[in-house]
Amino acid sequence: MNFMLSTFIKCVSASMLILLISCSDANNGHIQLKDTPTVSLENIKQHIETLASDDFAGRGPLTLGEVKTINYLQQQYKAIGLTGAYQGEFLHPVKMAMVTADQTMQLNIGDLQFKAGTDFTARTEQLHPLIDLRKSEIVFVGYGINAPEYNWNDYENVDVSGKTVIILVNDPGFATQNDSLFTGNAMTYYGRWTYKYEEAARQGAKAVFIVHETAPAAYPWGVVESSNTGTKYTLMDNNLNNSKLPIMGWLTLNATEQIFNLAKMNYHDLKKAALNDDFKATALNLNANLAFKNEVSHAKSHNVVAQITGSEAPDEFVVISAHWDHFGTKQTPTGPKIYNGAVDNASGTAATLEIARIMNKIHQQTPFKRSILFANFTAEETGLIGSEEFASGTVVPTKQMVGLLNIDGMNVLAGTDYILQYGKNLSTMENYLEKAAKAQGRVVKMDPRPQNGLFFRSDHFSLSKQGVPSLLFMSLGDTDPDYITHKYHKETDDYSPLWPLGGVKQDIELIIDIATQLANNGDWPKWTSESDFKTKRDQDMQ
Repeated sequence: MNFMLSTFIKCVSASMLILLISCSDANNGHIQLKDTPTVSLENIKQHIETLASDDFAGRGPLTLGEVKTINYLQQQYKAIGLTGAYQGEFLHPVKMAMVTADQTMQLNIGDLQFKAGTDFTARTEQLHPLIDLRKSEIVFVGYGINAPEYNWNDYENVDVSGKTVIILVNDPGFATQNDSLFTGNAMTYYGRWTYKYEEAARQGAKAVFIVHETAPAAYPWGVVESSNTGTKYTLMDNNLNNSKLPIMGWLTLNATEQIFNLAKMNYHDLKKAALNDDFKATALNLNANLAFKNEVSHAKSHNVVAQITGSEAPDEFVVISAHWDHFGTKQTPTGPKIYNGAVDNASGTAATLEIARIMNKIHQQTPFKRSILFANFTAEETGLIGSEEFASGTVVPTKQMVGLLNIDGMNVLAGTDYILQYGKNLSTMENYLEKAAKAQGRVVKMDPRPQNGLFFRSDHFSLSKQGVPSLLFMSLGDTDPDYITHKYHKETDDYSPLWPLGGVKQDIELIIDIATQLANNGDWPKWTSESDFKTKRDQDMQ
C-alpha cells in the first residue's frame, strides 16, 4: 500500500491502536485493518518479570544468565512469527575478549608514585599479557578535541606519537556555560571520554589520562574506579587490537595537581587557557612510567536479531533496539548480589517484544514497505560492545538502515504529558518525535541533564557514529527521582507487580507510530548538525 504521509499519520498515530481502523489509500481506495492489537500490559509484565527474575541471574554476558536470556528472546520472536535477521538465525555472534589488568600497578612520574584505584586507573583493550610504558613524554593537550566544525584543534602543531597525554574531561562549553562555545551546558560527543581515547589513538598517543572532576564528569571518582577495574570486555580484531589505545587511564584531581606542580606549572591556569581555541598543547618535560600485566581470554556472546520483511523495499531497514544485558551476579563477603536490571533494561527488552508482536499483526494485514529489524544487544553496560559489532555491518550494512529507535529504560509508572528528547537539533528524527508526541496529546521536553551527554552513552550511539540517525527513549529518573539514587545499576532495580506501566504503554504506541511512518513513507532521515555522523551519512547516500 502507498499511503500519503498526511493520511498515514492519521492511520498510525498513537490513537490508532483500536480494534477497527479505516483509512483512505491514494491508489486502492479504502482499506481496513481488522483486529489491530492493543498494547498488552500482561505481556509486558510477564516479559519484565521473567527477564528480571533471580533465575536469570542479572543477565550478565557470557554467563548462564545470557544463555537463558537469548533463548527466551529468540523463542518469543519465533512465536510472534518473526524470522532471524542474521543469515536466517536469531543469534548474532559477538566475539569478545575479556581483559583483566593487575591492580598492583604503580604510575611513576619523576619522584611521584601513584597507587592504582586511589590516584589513577589504567586499563587496555589491546590483547597483550604485558603493557609497558617507559620514559613516555607527558603532554597536556587541553580538552583533547579535534573538531573542524567548531574551528577547534587541541592537537594542532604537536606530535604526540608514543607520548602520554593528559586531557580535561567534558568540553569547553560546559566549563564556560557559554551557549556560543560548542553547545554550552549540553555535552557534545567531544566531551565524552570515549571520544578522547579515540582521538588520542588517531593522533598516535601511547597513553591517555583524563583528569577527573566530579561536576564535568557527572559522576564521582568511585564510579571511575569501579568502571575501570576488574574484568573489561572488548571486541576483537585479527591483530590483537593493536589499533586500540595501549593505555586508557584517569587521574584524580589531586594527583594531577601534584604532576603539574612537579613540572613547575599551575594546573588551574593551564586549564583556563585550554578554554580558548588558540590554546597550544604544553609539554610538561616529565616522563611517565607504568607497567601492568593482563589476564586475557576470549569468548563469544550474542545479540538477538529478528525481522519483519518489507513488501517493496526489503533491503531498507527501520531498526528498533534495546540491550538485554545487565551486571549479572557479583560475589561479596556477605553473599551473592544479583543485579536484575528490571528497569534497565528488562523493561526496554520487553518493549521490543511487544512492539514486534503488534507490528507483525499490522504487517499481516497491511504489509510494511520496508523491513523492520529488532535488535537486542549484548554488553551495553560494558562498553556498547554488542551494538558496536552490529554497527560493523555484519547483520545489515548501516547504509541500508533508515533510522534507529533505541530503548534504554522505560517509564514503568503512570503515563506523562511529555516525552524526553536527548540531544538537540541533531537530526530530522526529532521531527518524527514531535509529531508522534503531539498525536498523543504530549509535548517534547528536552533532557533535563544535558551536561551528562546521555545521547552519547547508549547503544544507538554505535549506529550514530556510522551515520544512522537515531532517537533514544530513556526514562530512568524523570518520573521516579528515587531511581537514580537508590536503584540505578544497583541490586535494588527489581520488578514490582505494582507498576502501572502506563508510561510503557504510551511510549510503545509512540515508537510504533514513528516506526510505521518510516516503514512506509520512503523518507531517509538526515543529520541536521555538521558532524562526523552527517559526513558518514552523506557519503552513504551518494
